[in-house]
Amino acid sequence: MADIGLVGLGVMGANLALNMAEKGYSVAVFNRTTEKTDAFIANAGSLAERLTPCKTLTELAEAVEPPRPVVIMVKAGEAVDSQADILAGHLAQGDILIDAGNANFHDTRRRVKEFADRGIDFLGVGVSGGEEGARHGPSVMAGGKPEAWARVEKIFNDIAAKFEGESCAALVGPEGAGHFVKTIHNGIEYADMQMIAEIYGIMRDGLGMAPAEMAEVFDQWNNGPLKSYLIEITAAVLGTTDPKTGGPLVDIILDTAGQKGTGRWSVIEAQDLGSPATVIEAAVAARSLSSQKEQRVADEALFGAAPRKIGPALGDRNSAMIILEEAMLAGKIAAYAQGFAVMAKASESFGWDLPLGTVAKIWRAGCIIRSAFLDDIASTYEADGAIRSLMTVEPFTGMLKATHGSLRRVCAEASLKGVPVLALGSALGYFDFARTARSTADLTQAQRDFFGAHGFERLDEPGKVAHGPWSNA
Repeated sequence: MADIGLVGLGVMGANLALNMAEKGYSVAVFNRTTEKTDAFIANAGSLAERLTPCKTLTELAEAVEPPRPVVIMVKAGEAVDSQADILAGHLAQGDILIDAGNANFHDTRRRVKEFADRGIDFLGVGVSGGEEGARHGPSVMAGGKPEAWARVEKIFNDIAAKFEGESCAALVGPEGAGHFVKTIHNGIEYADMQMIAEIYGIMRDGLGMAPAEMAEVFDQWNNGPLKSYLIEITAAVLGTTDPKTGGPLVDIILDTAGQKGTGRWSVIEAQDLGSPATVIEAAVAARSLSSQKEQRVADEALFGAAPRKIGPALGDRNSAMIILEEAMLAGKIAAYAQGFAVMAKASESFGWDLPLGTVAKIWRAGCIIRSAFLDDIASTYEADGAIRSLMTVEPFTGMLKATHGSLRRVCAEASLKGVPVLALGSALGYFDFARTARSTADLTQAQRDFFGAHGFERLDEPGKVAHGPWSNA
């Protein structure tokens, strides 16, 4: 009999099934359209002998060894509810439903309770790494009961990416904790990608660099502190030639970016928790603005194109590249500090006790934001789990002290010449506000009291609610 079942043979589901089969597990598979199941088996090669195609959910349930673990890989939202409800009718008490798609963690928390009433365990498992990761080793963030995770832990450990021999899979908390961590991972991914895009914009529009030149720079950066999957693929993308035109492929790609919702979810949760994630917010906004192509074209005609040419303002080419590298490192520190602060706040608010050091460790390989940077984060949290902000601990404090000047210079020059830097600018603003001992919120509090009698606290009378003499003004 099969070790595990899997429902949904889209790109991610099919590749997870092949990954499991390759690691020696027998997998029963089902897809709503049997043609897709047949095609999947036909293309599985030698792995087909470990795959059991099922035409009905009854067949699937009968094919998996009890207590049955079954992975659901369908579109987030109502599709998961519908599929899980139907599938549960074919399962028995003690079986496990595993949602390994991109789910809203609120939905996962609800499903855990609903299926517990039916005697079925529900695991919400975040899987990162895209198509390639699912096939050869993703980062796996699980949430649910430890007993349920223990029954499938070996499977997920075996299929997960490895970092220095250590599996990038872990139970990070109960209920929806796994999907929450995956959501914040994606939010940080948005921020990382947007900051890279803004540096690319400065190189292209501000410095007049060709894609091939930029590819060389990003390739060099991938050997330094910015070493990461996203920097690596940026070099590859910029160095790719379009076979149709013979020119750089990036030059003929429509400049409108898509999004599937996890970035917005991360921003919403950060706002609800009262934990600022301004760099992620800026990245989400940038994608939305990018989709407004017609309006942007019209507004450029209305207001005139910005000069954009930065020229020698950042020094010679070598100096400019150093400044841009340092600016991106400073922005990255701020973005990750925000993301981990949001997770810390969620852990406190929901009583999850998220192991943030473990989260950083399982992100070091397999996932989209994998980078050498995360090794430092993992070590930092393992040394002290009660970190107020990554910006305030070494080695990140030292990095910021050394690089925030470059971030300031890049944002200033870009702003003067009209090169958009939404994410980098947000990172700089966040850093500056965070290190301002006396902010301007005293005026905000006075205004709130003036129009709404909300009260304020006096510096010379701490702990007391005071009001201003506005009626006499």
